[in-house]
Amino acid sequence: MKDGHGRTIDYLRISLTDRCNLRCIYCMPEEGIDLIEHEDILRIEEIQRIVRVATRIGIKSVRLTGGEPTVRRGIEDLIGDIVSLPEIRNVSLTTNGILLPKMARRLREAGLSRVNISLDTLDRRQYAQITRRDRLPEALAGIDAALEAGLDPVKINAVTVRSLNQDYFDFAKMSIERPLHVRFIEYMPVGESAGFDGLGWGERDVYPSEQLVADINARAVERGFLPLEALDGASGPIGWGPARYFSFSGAKGTVGVISPRSRHFCGDCNRLRLTADGKLRPCLFSDREFDVRAALRTGGEEAVYAVFLEALGEKPDDHHDRVGTERGMSQIGG
Repeated sequence: MKDGHGRTIDYLRISLTDRCNLRCIYCMPEEGIDLIEHEDILRIEEIQRIVRVATRIGIKSVRLTGGEPTVRRGIEDLIGDIVSLPEIRNVSLTTNGILLPKMARRLREAGLSRVNISLDTLDRRQYAQITRRDRLPEALAGIDAALEAGLDPVKINAVTVRSLNQDYFDFAKMSIERPLHVRFIEYMPVGESAGFDGLGWGERDVYPSEQLVADINARAVERGFLPLEALDGASGPIGWGPARYFSFSGAKGTVGVISPRSRHFCGDCNRLRLTADGKLRPCLFSDREFDVRAALRTGGEEAVYAVFLEALGEKPDDHHDRVGTERGMSQIGG
């Protein structure tokens, strides 16, 4: 189905939990957040029913997020159930990678097709600063485990923050020797109004993607590499979405940029978001939510279908440069 602005909506992002084994400074306070009560979290079987209803409005792709989705019990059963739906083309996962060494093969066997691993730095000290946990070796082992399990594509998501002074060229080089797709995502101050801005980051920390690519190319030339070459849409990895992709000559993977601030892609948005407590959000940057959990528990699947239709009709045309939302990223699901 199409939303009120003529966009085909076929992608649903589902937050399985607001819990996480990291405390990233742009996502969650060091002491954590007020966690959702157990009875308010969608049960695995409820998520299964909601996805089944979502296929009726044309949902074909599902991404599981958190918090950290791998800490949710029953995730393998959920993946298997979603994959069994004939309308679903793929199920993917966004994770910090820490538990993948133990879980990647099981997730693949359950039907998971691809994975995005969130990793903002390759420097161990900086990783501990950003995540407030010294677990970089485990995250890197998670990348290895994803590749070994046959997940394809394996994407690395790095949030770019100007004041962190991350080594973007080192990240980009990861795409040369291994089939990794490194994506740089412009920092978005989501949840800033609720105090999730970590070190006081703001608009000055948004690192425009065009400048980022130029800076990577300058470093590449200094180090004796040819600059990145732009790829067309057909040459990118599965799950093209809003990213623009580039590659080094002869590289096994790609380098991508996602530009929600400097180059809006709202006109091509194809997604809805479901929070762990069962709220359907038409837009990441809007606080408008529709209560799917209540509809399911009091009215069944037909009531859920009606909520999906209502949310489709209320999906905004653009985020209109809104900064900050009432809920933080760990509570929304990204």
